[in-house]
Amino acid sequence: MTKSNCDTCVNYIYDEECECYICMVNLDEDEMYHFLSGTLWECPYYRLEDEYGVVRRQI
Repeated sequence: MTKSNCDTCVNYIYDEECECYICMVNLDEDEMYHFLSGTLWECPYYRLEDEYGVVRRQI
């Protein structure tokens, strides 16, 4: 398995209130452990932040 890169995921956003990045997916206990520990883990909710995806569909 490869580790998902949260920095490029649409679910990983900057929260101005706490001034940090957070994952908007409601992870279960095991998923949260892997997320916080940084172990090799493939996130099932990872979606690439593709700002050109909409444009490609319109063509």
